[in-house]
Amino acid sequence: MDSSMTVDLVSDTLGCAMNRFSQQLTAHQLSLRRDALVTLQLNLGRRCNQACRHCHVDAAPWRPEMMDAATAGRIADWIRHHRPRVVDITGGAPELNEHFRFLVETARSTGARVIDRCNLTILEEEGFDWLAEFLASTEVEVIASLPCYLEENVRRQRGDGVFTKSIAALRRLNALGYGTRLPLHLVYNPVGATLPPPQAELEADYKVVLARDHGVVFTHLFAITNQPIARFAEDLRRQNRWDEYLELLAVSFNPATVEGLMCRNTLSVGWRGELFDCDFNQMLGMQLSNGSPLHLWDVTPADLIGRSIQTGIHCLACTAGCGSSCSGTLA
Repeated sequence: MDSSMTVDLVSDTLGCAMNRFSQQLTAHQLSLRRDALVTLQLNLGRRCNQACRHCHVDAAPWRPEMMDAATAGRIADWIRHHRPRVVDITGGAPELNEHFRFLVETARSTGARVIDRCNLTILEEEGFDWLAEFLASTEVEVIASLPCYLEENVRRQRGDGVFTKSIAALRRLNALGYGTRLPLHLVYNPVGATLPPPQAELEADYKVVLARDHGVVFTHLFAITNQPIARFAEDLRRQNRWDEYLELLAVSFNPATVEGLMCRNTLSVGWRGELFDCDFNQMLGMQLSNGSPLHLWDVTPADLIGRSIQTGIHCLACTAGCGSSCSGTLA
């Protein structure tokens, strides 16, 4: 994405277009403020072994942004001191960061539930033979991206050969107890500018097809709405479908989703330790501040309670239809 596109997207999010989401909240007498912290979500960097069309992080193999040792150390100290209930590790492909194992082990040592947001194909990359066994031995919950159970749809979103590698990775995880003894959740994203179908029905279809055709089992399916930011936004504009998609999100606003929005109890941490209300705000540079930009080591969980949440037009994606969060639908 070139710099002019980035400026346009941030302007759309932070400028007058933001009022459309705010107006929905006002019309339904709703507000967004932070509750007690439950989940610390760490983005370890933008580097990934894939470059998916729907990626809101704009991650790719050529991205240089990666969390360094000093930042990982300061975050580990914060985790040890404040002991969040959940540590959710994402990227890019977070496993590409050399400090991934250190952060997992630190969080697990405090008793935290640890989540690895895995793209599956990383398990099949050279040099990552250790990964599946490490995740199982540390009892890390795996949330894995598999945007469809049909190979052609996965190819359209994620490229040639990705589906075959993903199935091989799922079988490897199954052999270690994932999907039975250990939680293994799959993530579905629509291929185009549509809302996800009902999550429960889609999960049933996934389970039937993956078990029948590939011998794969998993715990739950999370259906997540595509965010109109980064690479997906660029696709929408190139296809002249930006306005159409934003209108779909706006008319599908569901006030019942607001109470469960992840920004209420999740704190998103960037690869340099910066703070954001959610991963999507992070991608748009909407950093938390108190007059100057805040980093994780500047705050305690108590400091965040009651704080107003920054919103923009992209928030309509989280409140459309059945809603959307990092753990699937909301209502």
